[in-house]
Amino acid sequence: MTDLGTLPGGNYSEGNGINERGQVVGLSTTASGPEHAFLFEKGVMTDLGTLPGGNGGRSHAKGINERGQVVGFSSSASGEHAFLFEKGVMTDLGTLPGGNFSRANGINERGQVVGFATTASGTFHAFLFEKGVMTDLGTLPGGNYSVANGINERGQVVGIAVTASGAEHAFLFEKGVMTDLGTLPGGNISQANGINERGQVVGLAITASGALHAFLFENGTMTDIGMLPGNYSAANGINERGQVVGIAATASGAAVHAALWTRNIMTMKDYPSLRR
Repeated sequence: MTDLGTLPGGNYSEGNGINERGQVVGLSTTASGPEHAFLFEKGVMTDLGTLPGGNGGRSHAKGINERGQVVGFSSSASGEHAFLFEKGVMTDLGTLPGGNFSRANGINERGQVVGFATTASGTFHAFLFEKGVMTDLGTLPGGNYSVANGINERGQVVGIAVTASGAEHAFLFEKGVMTDLGTLPGGNISQANGINERGQVVGLAITASGALHAFLFENGTMTDIGMLPGNYSAANGINERGQVVGIAATASGAAVHAALWTRNIMTMKDYPSLRR
């Protein structure tokens, strides 16, 4: 595990995405205080700044594709907006009609961006941005809220949305339809965080006992993929080999560690924190 450091004068940073070229994106505090989005490559962390008019505000990078396009959100002259950064320029992706807020959470190789934005009614809806247009993905039937967290190369989108009963459920959006992925047996809440090219979805859900567990959804079934000896786990991403990464509580419950689930035997490997 390698410490990437911080932007000059900062004291905190976190990595949120990496591509096949080893380019890392995330956020770091700056000498002036606010967090700024960064791009780390060839040993150098570069400050991506903010959108025009966002001086003195913050920006966060959430994802990067193989073309080096970075997405996230930034302060702007008219509030916090989703951005696309490429070739040294940060572009404002705007908002849904009538809204004033947006955040981008992911991008695929086709340059399709997903996230969430306020609508004219003030509620959050998941969006898909492509070819200069931000499209409202709607909500689950009877619900009024949705957030898109990830997208694969097939354009399948995953996230979380409120159902008619008011519960938050993981969803899969494809071919114009948002599908409820349900929950783990006995639970009532779930959230999808990532999807691979095979359409396998990962996230977290509440179990019958009320604990939060990481899940893998494939072939129409949501499976609890376990945890470390502690009582909490969450899956954040999955690759083409079916390897899942996320976090899990330790046996004492006093710490949360990065974790890797191995697809074949569904065990979890603990990655301890950086030593100081």
